[in-house]
Amino acid sequence: MSRLKTVLVLCTGNSCRSQMGEAILNHDLAGLVRAISAGTEPQPKVADGAIEALQLAGLPTDGLHPKTVEAVMDQEIDLVVSVCDNARETCPIFPRPVPRIHVGFHDPHGEPLERFITVRDDIRARLVPAVRNALGL
Repeated sequence: MSRLKTVLVLCTGNSCRSQMGEAILNHDLAGLVRAISAGTEPQPKVADGAIEALQLAGLPTDGLHPKTVEAVMDQEIDLVVSVCDNARETCPIFPRPVPRIHVGFHDPHGEPLERFITVRDDIRARLVPAVRNALGL
């Protein structure tokens, strides 16, 4: 059996959009990809709204926590997806060439739960097909 493709979902704070992307990709593309997320300037914790929006959709949230890009640099990454403009601009150089795509999403920090749900649904609608396409799945 072939190795799962590892997708790094990259954002600035790694507390909302990238965390939701990690959970959604791991659920919707289970058996095809292993999604991880990281931030260029990680926040102390995952946003409560992101956790609640994921749980409302029946998606697992266990183990989600902000990580630095440096913490995942040594992993064999097949695709980097930036989900915010700042992360796209400050994306680090990886030890080996890694394909990159950008799929930007609104940052719902400080907004009501409904905005987190809207962003969650947008991530599911646009990120999953973009990763499928980029990896030829």
